[in-house]
Amino acid sequence: MNANMDKPSTVLVEGSNSSPMPYAERESGGKDESPPTYTPEMEQHILRKMDIRLLPMLGVLYLLAFLDRGNIGNAKIEGLLDDLHMSGQQYSWCLTVFFFTYCIFELPSNLFLKKLKPSRWLPLLMVAWGIVMTLMGLVQNYAGLLTARLFLGVAEAGLYPGIAYYITLWYPRHRAQYRQALFFSAASIAGAFSGILAYAIAKMDGVGGYAGWRWIFILEGLLTVVVAFVAPFAIYDFPETAKFLTEDERRLVIHMLRSQTAGGDMPSEGVAKEEAKFRFRYVLDALVDWQVYVAIFMYWGITCPLYGISFFLPSIIKDLGYATSVAQLLTVPIYVTAAVVAVVAAWLSDRRKQRSPFILFFMCLIAIGFIIVLASTGRGAPGVVYFGVFIAVVGIYPAFPGNVTWLSVNLAGDYKRAAGMALHIGLGNLAGAMASNFYRGQDAPKYILGHALELGFCVAGIIAVVVLRLSYQNINSKRDRIDLTQYDTMQMVKLGDRSPLFRYML
Repeated sequence: MNANMDKPSTVLVEGSNSSPMPYAERESGGKDESPPTYTPEMEQHILRKMDIRLLPMLGVLYLLAFLDRGNIGNAKIEGLLDDLHMSGQQYSWCLTVFFFTYCIFELPSNLFLKKLKPSRWLPLLMVAWGIVMTLMGLVQNYAGLLTARLFLGVAEAGLYPGIAYYITLWYPRHRAQYRQALFFSAASIAGAFSGILAYAIAKMDGVGGYAGWRWIFILEGLLTVVVAFVAPFAIYDFPETAKFLTEDERRLVIHMLRSQTAGGDMPSEGVAKEEAKFRFRYVLDALVDWQVYVAIFMYWGITCPLYGISFFLPSIIKDLGYATSVAQLLTVPIYVTAAVVAVVAAWLSDRRKQRSPFILFFMCLIAIGFIIVLASTGRGAPGVVYFGVFIAVVGIYPAFPGNVTWLSVNLAGDYKRAAGMALHIGLGNLAGAMASNFYRGQDAPKYILGHALELGFCVAGIIAVVVLRLSYQNINSKRDRIDLTQYDTMQMVKLGDRSPLFRYML
């Protein structure tokens, strides 16, 4: 969308080669629905207001979720397996079952988010997983830990896809990745924070008769519950009801969101009402959309390495010959660097209005990192192995928000986007179930099989990115030649991303 419009009555469909189209003005209950006049400075002012009000709490929520999901890796090297008399295979199953329930409940959770309001649904999820996490510190055997991980998957299922979808309800598609990266970088900071926090909490070993690894679960779970009670007052539901925006600002945000995909001479409020309606057909459209399933392979190419690293990085570093405390702390610089690179890359991606080149570049970094690890493992060069892991992680964290944002901006209609993103992220997170079994105890300290599998999934993901890019280019080219006179505005709105006016972002 062109933010610097000379006339308030024109709007451009982003990515379209067609000329500006008139935006009709009509009365509805005495209210003028024509889009407000605005400048790039006004747009930047509104975006800053939304960033300040929305992103800090979203970052905290995801930091806590990722912290609670991955702290089992820190607990492992603090004695969890010995105290619960578990084998390495049983530990892998505890990681795996989380993703079964996590995947199943993502789609219904995203639909509930729209119906029940984010300010209610997201804190409710937090309370649930905070309680489960706290109780994980009290389990006495393998069966107890396995059961707790199953319920943790149910409770956490709605958070990441919910927040990723929530951002698309506030920001236009050429502004979305920077915001996705800002909140997702909380996961990277969580990786660093997890190592520091686990190192500190483990010093409580013996307090109250509990081992240090138990306190990791208990304290981090209680922290989540406390934040959950603050969250409802810091989460704003939708632009239409945001009290921190003026009436003109609300109209402008809605105009930015709707005019980017709908086209035609339909006033933005009319488009908003149609796109926001729940129709089962929109959900079904997402379930049969080819691009969602190709994107899943891209997702696996990023998240298999992501989960493999988050679960096993402390163990990998420890097995290089470092003490447990040093292994915890050596994870910190990796995650901090990855967070910074992710935000910078997302800013550049939004500025260039391009997704695939950046995703492709960082996925190649992931592959290079694992090639370095495979080539140097077992050769008496732990520093080179550490460097290879470093390169891989710096590729993972910028690639992930790009992959999620790319699909989300190419799905039109609120409920189709909600369903498509949940399906993409839900099935995509089966990568966690797979990666949980890549790094087997009997393969330590080289972990050749695990590193090779991560590399293989990354290469498959790179191929998927290329297929998506070429397919989108071909479809956009065909739509440039379509005669638009055979369609009316509402027809094109209902077609969503299949509309002849819609252009896929590349």
